[in-house]
Amino acid sequence: MIKTDFSLLHYNSFGIDVKAKRFVEYSTVEELKNLILSGDISEPYFHIGGGSNLLFTKDYPGTILHSRIGGITVVREDVESVWLKVGAGINWDRFVAYCVDHDWYGLENLSLIPGEVGASAVQNIGAYGVEIKDFIESVETINSFGESHTYTNADCKYSYRNSIFKHKDMKNVFVTYVYYKLSKIRKFTLTYNALRDEFEALSVRTLPEVRSLVISIRKRKLPDPNILGNAGSFFMNPVIRKSRLPEFLKMYPNMPFYEQPNDFIKLSAGWLIEQCGWKGKNMGAAGVYEKQALVLVNRGGATGTDILSLSDAIRKSVHDKFGVDICPEVNIL
Repeated sequence: MIKTDFSLLHYNSFGIDVKAKRFVEYSTVEELKNLILSGDISEPYFHIGGGSNLLFTKDYPGTILHSRIGGITVVREDVESVWLKVGAGINWDRFVAYCVDHDWYGLENLSLIPGEVGASAVQNIGAYGVEIKDFIESVETINSFGESHTYTNADCKYSYRNSIFKHKDMKNVFVTYVYYKLSKIRKFTLTYNALRDEFEALSVRTLPEVRSLVISIRKRKLPDPNILGNAGSFFMNPVIRKSRLPEFLKMYPNMPFYEQPNDFIKLSAGWLIEQCGWKGKNMGAAGVYEKQALVLVNRGGATGTDILSLSDAIRKSVHDKFGVDICPEVNIL
């Protein structure tokens, strides 16, 4: 499907009403190859998933691509594990629900994350002590020349909310299928305190119960983008050298932090923003969600530049107060 002057209102969770000069959607690998070889994908172009990690600041002057490649296939399995091949266009939470229904463990903490399967491999999505990199085996792709290539987990160079696919020189690589390895053995990840506390308090025992608990926690903390436009966590948690920790704890004894490898620590961007007084505050129609300072929201009628201006003001406040840079997690176009 190829459309011109296409509204992206329903393809970004901020609810920003912008247009793409051309919008191209495909349902199979073969269809994508044909679009490439026929010259229907011209510069500039940008590939989107569910639009849950995007901020459009103006109309897009080129081609927006969107995958509808589906299918969940069991590649192989044994007594302990199952290997899956999953189409990039599948809704992420529906895939998690499918895994829970089949008693496959690993992804339940990532329930209700918006977006699509392909984006999980690009963003290295994570929540409540789990990152998707620990379950991805490989990623199938096609580049803008119609060439296929499979990247192993190691090739993807995963790190916190990052992968090789986010690099500028990889923008011509489109994810088509993601391969995951999940467990058949009962095991839950409970390193996130709030999840563990409720897990124990409610005597949660089954995989569907864990998924329901995660969904409940997310709904309490994060706004529904269908009601209040947002992209979930707008900022990444900053990672700094551990040597800086004593100076922070001297001034802020209750500052939360998380140990990282190689003498680094991760700070809570939400906590930093809240200390700067931004939680629940608005700049025009753009605002900071009153229940979670990491989340920027469209109060109604905000433009992408309104959201970006709010982001810039918050980043300046955090830097001025703490000497720490926080970076947007969303893609800004």
